[in-house]
Amino acid sequence: MSSAEPWASDTEYTRYTLLFIFACIIYSIIGFSWGALMGGISDFRHFVDHRLHGDLIVRAHTHVNLLGWVEMAIFGAIYYLIPRLVRRPIHSLRLVKVHFWMHNVGLIGMVVLFTLAGVTGGIASMELPPDQVEVLIHPYLATMGLFGTLVLLANMIWGYNIFRTCVGWRKG
Repeated sequence: MSSAEPWASDTEYTRYTLLFIFACIIYSIIGFSWGALMGGISDFRHFVDHRLHGDLIVRAHTHVNLLGWVEMAIFGAIYYLIPRLVRRPIHSLRLVKVHFWMHNVGLIGMVVLFTLAGVTGGIASMELPPDQVEVLIHPYLATMGLFGTLVLLANMIWGYNIFRTCVGWRKG
């Protein structure tokens, strides 16, 4: 291993960098398919567009695309580029792993709960008044907020890890 390539022999780091890319691919396929279904199936589109809280299904789709496809691609690319740019290993492989798992658990929780709230709210709105629908979906959205916080914390861990890798790069 060359001192100019401290990441070259770290297969675990490479594995996790690739896991971000693989997750990006999976989320993109899910997100693109979901969008095609919402646009292509008129009953689904009508439910999303016209039922109370159907828009939460769109939010789930948006989060799959933004936090899954786009962010995972960016994370993988930055995890690949930064060690090469500053010519030293990532500050903490453990934080890379924590970031990966926290982000995925948080994102999946958000998407599932957004979807459940949207479907539950949309179906319930056919028979219940809006105030009762709100009470019905509130626990979904409150729990979704916890998963969103998990994603936020994961992203803060990522930022910290990248910052610590880069700071003082001229000294290395």
